[in-house]
Amino acid sequence: MFSYVSLEQRVPQDHPLRAVRKLTDTVLRRLSPEFDALYADSGRPSIAPEYILRALLLQVFYSVRSERLLVEQID
Repeated sequence: MFSYVSLEQRVPQDHPLRAVRKLTDTVLRRLSPEFDALYADSGRPSIAPEYILRALLLQVFYSVRSERLLVEQID
């Protein structure tokens, strides 16, 4: 029912997504100040654009046809 194996242990070291993650980390780190400048300091908190972009990349890589299905598969 519960899994005590971390995600790092589940994904093989030579999996292609590890290289993609390093690249996206670098790019999103550079874009983060620009994203921060677009959002107001007050109001309802939003989902970080970095998370949304990562999810969209997974959606494309795994050919998930809708955002709703993507959220179901991520859960």
